[in-house]
Amino acid sequence: MAPNDSAETNGGTRGTAAGRRKAARYIVPVAVAGVAAATIGLVPALASSGDPDLPKISAQELIEKIAASDTEQLSGTVKISTDLGIPSLGGLAGSFAPGGAGGDGGKGGSSADPQERMTELASGTHTLRIAADGPDRQRLSILDNASEYSLIHNGDQVWAYDSKSDQAYHATEKQAGEDAGRDAGKKSGHPVPEGVPTTPKALAEQVLKAAGPTTSVTVDGTAQVAGRDAYKLVVKPRQSGSTIGSVTVAVDAESGVPLKFTLLPAAGGKAVVDAGFTEVDFAKPDASLFTFTPPKGTEVTEADDAKAQHKADKGLGDLIPGADAAQPGAGEPGAKNTKVIGEGWSAIAEITTPGATGLPSKASGDVPAEAQQFLDALGDKVTGKFGSGTVFKTRLVNALMTDDGKVYVGAVTKDALVKAANSAS
Repeated sequence: MAPNDSAETNGGTRGTAAGRRKAARYIVPVAVAGVAAATIGLVPALASSGDPDLPKISAQELIEKIAASDTEQLSGTVKISTDLGIPSLGGLAGSFAPGGAGGDGGKGGSSADPQERMTELASGTHTLRIAADGPDRQRLSILDNASEYSLIHNGDQVWAYDSKSDQAYHATEKQAGEDAGRDAGKKSGHPVPEGVPTTPKALAEQVLKAAGPTTSVTVDGTAQVAGRDAYKLVVKPRQSGSTIGSVTVAVDAESGVPLKFTLLPAAGGKAVVDAGFTEVDFAKPDASLFTFTPPKGTEVTEADDAKAQHKADKGLGDLIPGADAAQPGAGEPGAKNTKVIGEGWSAIAEITTPGATGLPSKASGDVPAEAQQFLDALGDKVTGKFGSGTVFKTRLVNALMTDDGKVYVGAVTKDALVKAANSAS
């Protein structure tokens, strides 16, 4: 077993950024807009007789091994579980479902639209089947008891198909969200808008990209994942106030590909995010996996039509003022309504909602009683120098909305949010 070894990061590991950019082109598509992000409580892949005996490696060397991984071809099965501790939506669940009575007003959005379907990964346990053959061909399938949802990228074509409803979604790579200038004009390999990662590799890259002087990185022994020998890289915050306790990445000893990702909360208990291969093969996948022709009678939605539908939908904007400001891009440099307080693991985004309005209330008639019940189940009333507000909690991301219309959000504790709001007053 490799002994513990550590490395204090100092704003990033030299030489790893370019490697991660290169490696990012090889991962299966990532998808889903919205908070929460990342997910997983995984049953260990295959039983092993004990931890493998591998040569000693430092944390620095292991990070570089991940970044330098040139694996372009793989296939396998991933189990992903997410436990954010969010109360059940109850009757609201159907209201915002595609084609339900709420989210699209009954207009019948496609159940194959990735924007809708990939949000399923934000809760529960799921089995994914993935395949990748370089930056131009990937496939991801979410397996259900009697159905399958598949997302297929082949060249500039993107297809999604829901076998249960016999509906399909079609787009070109550019329509699906590729930023032509982001990768020096090269294809990004992401056929849908980026958001929640769907593989251990994608999850690990997000964490390591954020590593800096506020982070402790160590090698903590070895493991077997999907029958392969792996090193365990452990990443922990050095700061107080974060809801994240640690992130463990099992890294394939031979290829440097992350095989398993586990995020444990600082408060203890089961993993918030835990994803790992149960089977993996680094041979070239069969080319037929990346071809798709809609079965006869399939209802096909084109991306342009879906975009028009999304624009027509008001979504959460009616429920929570300023919700749109919390979407991807709102916190990018130049966004006037958002600023960041602190850094590293304890960073908090301060968002000023349009019109500086607080939460709607049942008494004012702004929200249905069912929606108010859901908000009350999530929230804790708090007061401070800033005034008063409500903290909405998950096991990973918490948000404070003040009564005067400001939102403070981050992977931090309730006390950290109140402190940030007080300091900004």
